[in-house]
Amino acid sequence: MSKRIRVIIAKPGLDGHDRGAKVIARALRDSGMEVIYTGLRQTPEQIVEAALQEDADVIGLSILSGAHNAVVPRVIQLLKHHSMDNVLLVVGGIIPDSDVKSLRDLGVTEVFQPGTSIQNIIESIHAGVSKQSR
Repeated sequence: MSKRIRVIIAKPGLDGHDRGAKVIARALRDSGMEVIYTGLRQTPEQIVEAALQEDADVIGLSILSGAHNAVVPRVIQLLKHHSMDNVLLVVGGIIPDSDVKSLRDLGVTEVFQPGTSIQNIIESIHAGVSKQSR
């Protein structure tokens, strides 16, 4: 039996809307992944520490507040600091088209904007983890 994919779902910053994050967490769980939801108002330090402690394969950030250009670089910096280059970072939420390329250039594996199907998210995570483990 292969190892289950471990995913941290996190809500960074002051954004208090977590319905979408909970929907994604449940869908990933129902698809066979092991999901740890960290809750609201997490700092980048708390998120990366949770990923380190939980031996996560993936960090999923749900950002609706527009803080992605501040939060994502810090998370990536902390992942590098802890030599966690094997952890995929995906971001979902209200991300303007104009910011998608810059987030990917920083190291984000996937950016999921409104309207992305849950099946697409599941398949992207599986593909990313499979590619990373090669």
